[in-house]
Amino acid sequence: MRRRDFLQLLGSGATGLLLGGRARALMGAAAAGTPAAAGASPGVAADSIRIGMSAAFQGTNAGLGTEYYRGNQAFYQEVNSQGGVGGRRIEVVALDDHYDPIPTIRNTIQLVEKDRVFCLSNYVGTPTLTRALPVIKRYAEDGLLLVGDLTGAQPQREPPYASQVFNVRASYRQEMMALVERLWAAGVRRFGVFYQIDAYGRSGTDGVARGLARHGARIAAEATYRRGAAFDADMSVAAKHLRDAGVEAVLCTGAYQACGAFVRTARDLGWTVPISNVSFVGSESMSRLLLERGRQTGRDYSGRLINSQVVPSYAPDSALPGVHLYRSLMDKWKPEAPAALRDPKYRVEPYSFISFEGFINARVIVEGLRRAGPAPSRQSFKAALESIGQLDLGIGAPLGFGPDRHQGLDEVYFTRLAGEAWVPIDDWKAVTHV
Repeated sequence: MRRRDFLQLLGSGATGLLLGGRARALMGAAAAGTPAAAGASPGVAADSIRIGMSAAFQGTNAGLGTEYYRGNQAFYQEVNSQGGVGGRRIEVVALDDHYDPIPTIRNTIQLVEKDRVFCLSNYVGTPTLTRALPVIKRYAEDGLLLVGDLTGAQPQREPPYASQVFNVRASYRQEMMALVERLWAAGVRRFGVFYQIDAYGRSGTDGVARGLARHGARIAAEATYRRGAAFDADMSVAAKHLRDAGVEAVLCTGAYQACGAFVRTARDLGWTVPISNVSFVGSESMSRLLLERGRQTGRDYSGRLINSQVVPSYAPDSALPGVHLYRSLMDKWKPEAPAALRDPKYRVEPYSFISFEGFINARVIVEGLRRAGPAPSRQSFKAALESIGQLDLGIGAPLGFGPDRHQGLDEVYFTRLAGEAWVPIDDWKAVTHV
């Protein structure tokens, strides 16, 4: 099926319930728009390059998109203040999808067809991106790329989508298998999982199963929740089910409000087993909720929490130059989400693992644009990214791409909550007490 036929199908009455009139109107507006100059790539003007982003900026997951955007803006604003890349400012066209797949599909079509962005970046979430991937695939003939996304799921790392996606971060499979190894070495034998019941949750759980299979073991018990659950949700059924199954540690794959609700419920029940989360959770947003509840109730919700990360600790005493650059530019620019997208209930984090990841994504894109030359095209940009064999970002591990490798980093880091800060784990026995 040709791309034009695909877009007509998406806008037809047969799928009108999926996309609605707004998306069809956007495609109509795009068709009526001014075509790009001959030989120029979409999104490239004499003085700017436009990059498209779809993420959650409002609602229960507002912190994910907001912090991801703020991190990349800290670097882009610095680059723009120095004249941009080849004299072109980097502009991000950001749209809110509420962490919902259907708006993500609409946003992707708008970004490509109406806003005519050069590339996509900083998409947030597995259930959203996995639904957008078939749409992105239809633009393969035009060279459209997605560079850097806040999901460690597998689909964008495998055919038929891997050729169009450059993943910067390690995968959920890598995170979960590494967590299993560390917990197993600390003496845990009965592993339970708590996960968001969608593609994201299943991806994390698959990593746990693969990690345990290396030891001839299986997941002891599972519990789930529906996407969008808030911090005040009652997770007692899930917590009691896992506790009654004799689980010695719980590995969570979810978002910060729901996973925070699970931790809160488990501790209120007096269940003190180690509970881990993968990087996507939004560590700072989750700990803020738990610490505020702890101040209200007098309970300690911070013990035995283990979060894996795909970027190193951003602690001020870090010896890594990449950390110092991140902190200094966050302090200098104090980036904010676009006014129209801000959630008035969300309070931004000065620094976070998610904004640090968005910052690194921006550095990778800028490096690719610089290598793509004075007249960047989507094709030269892809070749430029694939030419990055060893890029020192000052984070303790080099980033590398290649024609057959579209994942830049493989490192997984482990943190625990100490006071109000997430710090590297140096003693696994101390955080597990198994």
